[in-house]
Amino acid sequence: MAELTPPSLPSAAAVTVHLALGGNLGDRAANLAEAIRRLGAAVEIDAQSALYETAPMYVTDQPAFLNMAVRGTTRLEPVALLRILKEIEESLGRDLGGLRFGPRPIDIDILLYADRVVAEPELEIPHPRMAERAFVLCPLADIAADIVHPVLNRRIDALLDDVPGRETVVRIAEAL
Repeated sequence: MAELTPPSLPSAAAVTVHLALGGNLGDRAANLAEAIRRLGAAVEIDAQSALYETAPMYVTDQPAFLNMAVRGTTRLEPVALLRILKEIEESLGRDLGGLRFGPRPIDIDILLYADRVVAEPELEIPHPRMAERAFVLCPLADIAADIVHPVLNRRIDALLDDVPGRETVVRIAEAL
């Protein structure tokens, strides 16, 4: 596979970002590991959650997912970071035009970008469905339990306490 060209980082101050990663096709753990490696061109990762196996949501007739979250810093603006994430997904075999919520080798979502709220046609931050997804909140709570959601004004661990579907999220490893 071709290597991604690292983006030229502007001189802006680095900000903390939290990303969700998941996939349910191919070698799921290897896909996550490779995505994290490639993220290094745009995000300096400083924390990773445990690894979780999760039941699919929305489109349920598909294989189980592996999910995790990472925290890091970037100097990229949110839309520029999104473009890099989409390049990584596509380079790892994701059909970006495929079935929404369907099977995929990798999915990378921006959950939080510092405490910013972003509403662009192609990007919403905080991630608009994170509070309804146990498969996102369980790993995110591993690395950001005390972070306050900038729209809901609730801590991540409090959101996790209230989310349905926690029984479908099973910790399978402490690290990737």
